[in-house]
Amino acid sequence: MAFLTVFTPAYNRAHTLPRTYESLCQQDCKDFIWLIVDDGSTDETADLVKGWQKEKNGFEIQYIHKENGGMHTAHNTAYENIHTELNVCIDSDDKMAPGSVGKIKCEWENVRKKDYAGLIALDADFSGTIIGKGFPDGMKDTTLGGYYAAGGSGDKKLIYRTDVINSVPPYPVFPGEKYVGLIYKYTLVDQKYKLYVLNEVVCEVEYQSDGSTGTMWKQYLKNPRGFAFLRKIAMQYPISKKRLIQDCIHYCSSSQIAKNRNYIKESPRKLLTFLCTPFGWILTDIIKKKADEKR
Repeated sequence: MAFLTVFTPAYNRAHTLPRTYESLCQQDCKDFIWLIVDDGSTDETADLVKGWQKEKNGFEIQYIHKENGGMHTAHNTAYENIHTELNVCIDSDDKMAPGSVGKIKCEWENVRKKDYAGLIALDADFSGTIIGKGFPDGMKDTTLGGYYAAGGSGDKKLIYRTDVINSVPPYPVFPGEKYVGLIYKYTLVDQKYKLYVLNEVVCEVEYQSDGSTGTMWKQYLKNPRGFAFLRKIAMQYPISKKRLIQDCIHYCSSSQIAKNRNYIKESPRKLLTFLCTPFGWILTDIIKKKADEKR
């Protein structure tokens, strides 16, 4: 039986999705389901998946097509339809590293009774270089926020228990916007559970120029309510004083872009928000200039 769902949100990624598929076909352990959540693609994604579903690849492929709403809504749809014990997101331009499913299964069988939220593992680029920093020597478990607070950096691969990730609220949807940071649910999980460290590369990543990382300045302008919401959560659960101030400045900026006049009243850190307001205006000007440069 499948113990893991590998889910892949996809939006017009027919040109990269085949390498994700090939990396799954090459796994030595096939005890997983591949769930593709098509976020309103207009390319050949659906035809590709239908063809793969007919092949003898050793694992079940599930496909859901939904109206385009952004990455976070694709995650909401995935979590609503996952029924395996664990789940992990492998993006539509990434590959699952060789042997990863077997490594996840072996490690999880050793710790599954210890009430962890799941596993935290490494990402690497296609040449094998670790994204950001690895795990400190001797680190056996951590929260995601705790890892970064201790000096960690770079994206990490999160393999969550499905019951745990579904125990916190779904990502909110703001009309007219298509971005809420995925860190929202992870932050809430951090307050109750730790993740066990799997010190292995389980995902090989390539950042696309049209992905959220490459278009972040524009995202700030297009999705201000989503970003303001995320900063409010970060201010409620700060990982450091420095990061608290940074999040507050971003909250001010996003609220100003959204033309929310009540943002100080709505802030969980009202005095700090008042003091950070001028810096928010400065950041807003920087964001607008950076977004213009990207056009």
